[in-house]
Amino acid sequence: MSGESSKVLEKERNGSLLMTDTLLLEKEGQIAWIKLNRLKVHNSLNSELLIALKAACKNIAEDREIRVVIVTGAGSKVFCAGADLSERKGMSEGQVLDYLNLIQSCMLALEELPQPVIAAINGSAFGGGTELALSCDLRIMTEDAQLRLTEVKLGIIPGAGGTQRLSRLIGKSRAKEIILTARAVKAAEALNIGLVHKLTAAAPKDAESHEELLKEARLWANEIATAAPLALKAAKFAIDKGFDRDLESGLALETKAYLQLMNTKDRLEGLKAFAEKRDPVYRGE
Repeated sequence: MSGESSKVLEKERNGSLLMTDTLLLEKEGQIAWIKLNRLKVHNSLNSELLIALKAACKNIAEDREIRVVIVTGAGSKVFCAGADLSERKGMSEGQVLDYLNLIQSCMLALEELPQPVIAAINGSAFGGGTELALSCDLRIMTEDAQLRLTEVKLGIIPGAGGTQRLSRLIGKSRAKEIILTARAVKAAEALNIGLVHKLTAAAPKDAESHEELLKEARLWANEIATAAPLALKAAKFAIDKGFDRDLESGLALETKAYLQLMNTKDRLEGLKAFAEKRDPVYRGE
């Protein structure tokens, strides 16, 4: 896989654009767009795409100009159909284990990005596609889409974090019901149970992309990006790392994250801008 990873990195352009046959990474001001680009196979996750996604995450994590990340899929009907089963069925047991390690590490790399990550779910997401969305911090979804963890119907279980992230997000009992029945969760229910945060209207018939969804995701990202970038990273870190701790330990972690911001230029700029009744100009310093 190291050779494939090098192949991905060779296609990087000027540190701001990563393009492969399976994935696009583009910067738009302070926003990074990650697009799954396997439209003919419903943006399913093969090894090449996952390697490209890990490379994209590394690129983003090291880019101080990027403040928010948006993940979406090509087209307007399917966000991601999950693992590419045509690739999986020809794998040996050892290769399946390698793939499982790859997809788990890929989801973790996305989840652990220091920047806030928005999933713009432009169509239905199945299996690993739902797990990909769960690895993001925030989720926006079209009203005609659905989320579904189908693995138990295929003789396996969600193996890219679904059993862990879904239960932490919506509660153990409700996660069990969704995973054990492998039923579809439609957009309205997903919003109601806190699985997604916003809905947008369905795309027009035969639309090549979902412009309304992308517009809403961009507006959301731009709103978040007005905050101090170091504060965004610290807040995300404190929430993620403190979630499973007891309250006392969580508060200690929160205090540590807060104190790291005390001597930053951005904190001083925020105070100065407030006093001068103007918008702050944050530089991530």
